[in-house]
Amino acid sequence: MKLYGFDVSTPCNKVRYVANKLGVDYEYIIINAFEGEHKLEEHIKRHPAGKVPVIDDDGFILFESNAIVKYLADKTNSPLYPKDLKQRAIIDQWMDFISIHVANAVNKVFGNRIIFPKVGIEVDERSIQDGLDFLDRFLPLLDNQLKNNEYLAGDKLSLADFCLLSSIDPLELIQVDITTYPQLKAYQQNLIAEDFYQKCFASYADCLKN
Repeated sequence: MKLYGFDVSTPCNKVRYVANKLGVDYEYIIINAFEGEHKLEEHIKRHPAGKVPVIDDDGFILFESNAIVKYLADKTNSPLYPKDLKQRAIIDQWMDFISIHVANAVNKVFGNRIIFPKVGIEVDERSIQDGLDFLDRFLPLLDNQLKNNEYLAGDKLSLADFCLLSSIDPLELIQVDITTYPQLKAYQQNLIAEDFYQKCFASYADCLKN
């Protein structure tokens, strides 16, 4: 399997974490968005919007990180995405919650504070504030959820946790103090120490050092 991605992309890292956890053998092919490689015709053929991640599983092309991790979990019959209808619905619920309420907010701040200055795009202060307001509203809900649950969707690791972990990777870089959410901070640190994460990098900040 080929995985087209970029280390800075948190959705791409979500797929890498899951693939590593599942033991999926894949070739990681970097599409350097800073160099405009995502706009090349050959990549547009894989993803019409020119984004990452994209997988090519023996000719089967699939994009969108949530769709990819579900596909990989189903293909390997993994308990990360159980067959039970209600358990799966709870995981889907939290995956949607993270995508809509957390990842989008982080991306607004991360894009404006870190990425846009690198590529010459004008910074939108209103967008930054909107993102920070969302995080102030929804990170406490996640912290509370983790008070009574070892993992986001219950007592077992699931795809929802990889969604959350990848989405909050940039928080330190964008100067959001996660120590104010002790349950979330401990949860993050525990998962970062796992092999599936360390196979990518020791910390997310490493991907921006070069």
